[in-house]
Amino acid sequence: MRMINGDEVAQGLPWTALIQRLGKVFREGVEAPPRHHHAMHRPDGEATMLLMPAWEPAGYIGVKMVNVFPQNADQGLPAIAGVYFLSEGRHGQPLACLEGSELTRRRTAASSALAAEELARQDAETLVIVGTGKLAPMLIEAHAAVRPIKRVKIWGRKYAKAEQLANDYADRFTTEAVSDLEAAVGEADIVSCATLSTQALVKGAWLKPGVHLDLVGAFRHSMRESDGDCFRRGEVFVDTYAGAQGEAGDVHQAIEEGAFAFDEIRADLAELLRGERSGRSGDEAITVFKSVGASLEDLAAAIEVWEQLEGRHE
Repeated sequence: MRMINGDEVAQGLPWTALIQRLGKVFREGVEAPPRHHHAMHRPDGEATMLLMPAWEPAGYIGVKMVNVFPQNADQGLPAIAGVYFLSEGRHGQPLACLEGSELTRRRTAASSALAAEELARQDAETLVIVGTGKLAPMLIEAHAAVRPIKRVKIWGRKYAKAEQLANDYADRFTTEAVSDLEAAVGEADIVSCATLSTQALVKGAWLKPGVHLDLVGAFRHSMRESDGDCFRRGEVFVDTYAGAQGEAGDVHQAIEEGAFAFDEIRADLAELLRGERSGRSGDEAITVFKSVGASLEDLAAAIEVWEQLEGRHE
């Protein structure tokens, strides 16, 4: 069994190939049981093991194992660590163990880009990134792979981190760290949020006609990145219905406020990509994409890494 580290994962996931692979897997479908949560009672506190299996009907088999140790913060260690196990589908033999963090952040950004490819205006040039964590640079690169991004504005709670990220990409785009989020959102063609916020950061009243809002954070009911007006004004799409119903804080809080109803979701990614439901209704429409991640995305990314590194990519 091959061990594949984070650098090799990054090497094996060029954006265009990864986005195309995700699209293929969403269109064709996989078997993806619900995520398994296992509480672990440790001497230093509670921890959680997450298991996320998925398999193709006649192809690869995979499972992501993630350990969540909140107490690691006291030791200066990451709270989340994970690996991905990939097996071949003919005989179930293990192929590789992949580093999980790089796989997860790249497939997450690629899923946002896949949605933007379907939903954002073709002429989208101005991207606003809300958040300065490890996903932020991935979202810049992924969105730029599907739309002609020229300007990138970055907002974060710590201005210095936004400034550093802007500097990192100044050779590729016209970049700017911003402190006035309302003004930046009001000029954006795409707004991409990846935070751990529990309060709405983006207000629906700020959104100009034609903008695409990408909501990546808020993977618990108590979390949100947008207010109810974003959902009231927008045409709403999700990565999967099950994920949105189970974990999407923005969706649940908008529903609780009476701004939205679950059956108003226009489509999930699979329906969009199969052409079963339509995307944005027109150039002036506001589109909202809410993702929480899905095990089929991990499987797609792991397959892409394996075939890229093994030289068997189609």
